[in-house]
Amino acid sequence: MAQTSFIRSDQGVLFAEGVSLEAIAKQFGTPTYIYSKNTLIKTFESFKQGLLKSDHLICFAVKSNSNIAILNLFASLGAGFDIVSGGELERVIYAGGDPQKIVFSGVGKTEPEIELALKANILCFNAESRSELLRIQEVAKKLNVKASISIRVNPDVDAKTHPYISTGLKDNKFGVDFNQAMPLYIEAKSMSHIEIKGIDCHIGSQITELKPFLDSLDRVLSLEGLLKKNDIHLSHIDIGGGIGICYQDESPPDFEIYTKEILSKIKDLNIKIIFEPGRALVGNAGVLLSKVEYLKKNDVKHFAIIDAAMNDLMRPTLYDAYHEIKVVHEHEAKLQVFDIVGPVCESGDFIAKNRSLKLKENDLVCIMSAGAYGMSMSSNYNSRRRAAEVMVDQDKLFEIRAREKSSDLFKLEKKLPL
Repeated sequence: MAQTSFIRSDQGVLFAEGVSLEAIAKQFGTPTYIYSKNTLIKTFESFKQGLLKSDHLICFAVKSNSNIAILNLFASLGAGFDIVSGGELERVIYAGGDPQKIVFSGVGKTEPEIELALKANILCFNAESRSELLRIQEVAKKLNVKASISIRVNPDVDAKTHPYISTGLKDNKFGVDFNQAMPLYIEAKSMSHIEIKGIDCHIGSQITELKPFLDSLDRVLSLEGLLKKNDIHLSHIDIGGGIGICYQDESPPDFEIYTKEILSKIKDLNIKIIFEPGRALVGNAGVLLSKVEYLKKNDVKHFAIIDAAMNDLMRPTLYDAYHEIKVVHEHEAKLQVFDIVGPVCESGDFIAKNRSLKLKENDLVCIMSAGAYGMSMSSNYNSRRRAAEVMVDQDKLFEIRAREKSSDLFKLEKKLPL
């Protein structure tokens, strides 16, 4: 889980695996997301390594990066998928994912989404409220099928992460209050078209300490014991995702230590364990390549205005998140402190602040650790075309999403008849 390692310098020029970033910019333009196939494989296999002797399923969190090529790659490695919408379900199936390895999370599942998932025969719904459970029962009854469910329990554990990505506290919208879970399981047991499969818990994202995971699992296991006493037997425990990566100087738990500690707590249970990693698998397998359009200064600031913006990478604006910035081709410009900003007409449009860099106009810059919640959170704000996406595999290069054309942005819109 070190910082982006597939980016290397050769004689002062940055390469992604065996391809120079200058060559990528020349072929595909900027901004462009670049992913490393070998890093994706290596990271997934590293996560799986500590689980080989257990009954497990690794469900990649699609929301972190939903590119079809990446989903297809993970499916080929045996991954399952954690989805939060009908659109993500259709993406996973199109990419070759096995519906029987799909768990459906999210607080607002609509009736059409539930019906779509039941018809696809997914592994499990992670139900997040009594109202949702009743709706799943209704849709399953209409289709005359059994709906497999877990209940997502909110353990009221502090994940010690940014409040916007903390999901396991009482004042978060996610999951069922811990004290309400037991009555809801008993009610679910009586429902004609509901089949209880498991229990689910997810406390947040970009968590860099082991203790919150273990604390939440302890609470889940205490509930599992009570369920047994009420003749409710689970086939799996889903502990969610949320394990962080190194963006700057964080020290998230090593995969091997993380999985070992989790498995030690369930070693006496004959039960499958489900993980939902997202960022941990893709965050440091991707970067965003951009170009410096202008350098600008006033009495107090130096600005580097690049062609990537908050619509391309929302994390700095949304969370004040840190991404390391590297100049693609080293040179001897003066070292200065810059705010790296985009062209979007918002004061909040920045990628980095107060960075010491040697920059000239037309330089290429590499925004590191951008494989998670980058392209998947991008938008067309200011009628900007979204970035291209490419995959490197040693010295080979594949376009896995073409840059949008301007006409793509309004092809679904219509003029009024005048």
